[in-house]
Amino acid sequence: MGDFMTRGPVSPTSRQPLLWVVALGFFMQTLDATIVNTALPAMARDLGESPLQMHSVIVAYSLAMAVLIPASGWLADRFGTRRVFMLAIALFVLGSVLCALSSTLPLLVGARVVQGLGGALLLPVGRLAVLRAFPRDEFIRAMSFVAIPGLVGPLIGPTLGGWMVEYASWHWIFWVNVPVGLVGLMAARRFMAAGEVLAVRGFDAVGYGLLAFGMAAVSLAVEGMAGGGARSASSLVMMIFGLASLAAYWLHALRSDAPLFVPGLFAVRTLRVGLLGNLFSRLGSSCMPFMIPLVLQVSLGYAPMQAGMMMLPTVLGSMAVKPAVTFMVRRWGYREVLVVNTCALALLIASFCLITPGQPPWLLIVQLAAFGGVNSMQFSAMNTVTLKDLDTGHASSGNSLLSMVQMLAMGMGVAAAGAVLASFQGYFGAADAQDTLHAFRATFACMGVLTLAATALFLQLPPHEPQRPHPLGPEEQS
Repeated sequence: MGDFMTRGPVSPTSRQPLLWVVALGFFMQTLDATIVNTALPAMARDLGESPLQMHSVIVAYSLAMAVLIPASGWLADRFGTRRVFMLAIALFVLGSVLCALSSTLPLLVGARVVQGLGGALLLPVGRLAVLRAFPRDEFIRAMSFVAIPGLVGPLIGPTLGGWMVEYASWHWIFWVNVPVGLVGLMAARRFMAAGEVLAVRGFDAVGYGLLAFGMAAVSLAVEGMAGGGARSASSLVMMIFGLASLAAYWLHALRSDAPLFVPGLFAVRTLRVGLLGNLFSRLGSSCMPFMIPLVLQVSLGYAPMQAGMMMLPTVLGSMAVKPAVTFMVRRWGYREVLVVNTCALALLIASFCLITPGQPPWLLIVQLAAFGGVNSMQFSAMNTVTLKDLDTGHASSGNSLLSMVQMLAMGMGVAAAGAVLASFQGYFGAADAQDTLHAFRATFACMGVLTLAATALFLQLPPHEPQRPHPLGPEEQS
């Protein structure tokens, strides 16, 4: 029969507190994802590293999330949503404490891995708890409530991070997670049900190992490509092993009775195009929250808090265009919107190669707001088109696969930008701020061109279909 977990029915009175618990976990995750970027130059000074080499702090977190997300559903079924959700918060808090205590970059990167493992479980398991507690006709409303902190975190994260760095120290961007996490642990124990009566399905450990190793190896190989000499050679070897592991996973999935992601998923045309489009278009856009605060502080002389506040237009632009996405897709179709929008996104990313120390602040604000709006439209449209044609049996698996690709692309985007930036730093030198500005400008141009490659993928979508897009859930907000 297998193992079973039991719980009583979730009463309507306990549903609202459950939403607050899940929202708190989501807030912690999204706040941390944005608060760190502004603090990277201060971390580099403290740890005796170059600010241009701090991308590994971001890559480690995103990659750890990408690796664990495929196992989140099985873990919740096997051990119960409450246990796994509490474990996620505990790992996140432990990782935060280790980050705050880190005295070297390798220690900080290791601590970010622990933090990322917790972050990988927070939203998927929280969303599963809400799905099991709420009737289907109330689920969209419930998840819309949970998604609100996902917008608030990026709104306050960069500014809060800059303020903490300027008036306290970078360590506080991690210490702040401790009281929030402790409150979350107590609330989860009190308001979250232990788990449903579910038979535990088998876990594809071989497939998971192949997929996890492949993702990690490819991402780390991209990050190490700029080292030159032996480092580049070892990165090339790692890249080959990573690609071989991913190919081996595909062959394994074709003959496995219960693979992590059934090959039948990829028979859906919009899913195939959407996943590849997500991967390639995010390579450029995902590096921007890392690059912008860095160039403002390292090359343009902004204070940490000023650099954090300059990220606000990006978030506000993102929020402003959300209501227009549905209208535009219904009017012109997914293919047309995504092809045109990807070109606009690539041009906006490349446009940052024109920034100068004497540039008027209002011009940079307009530039950042435009990028935020176009980037938000890109995410909403391509995430919705990825999932819209999946049947009920494949919806959960497809959503997990999309979440994994999103986090993998975020890590690879930052890794690629860091590698390109390091290469241009070697070419232009790093004697002064002007030299590093040249390196940043060239990197922005390259990442813009890289984003443009995704247009060829979106051209493979079917012609205009006058359909209403699915309601945007939390995965479309990121």
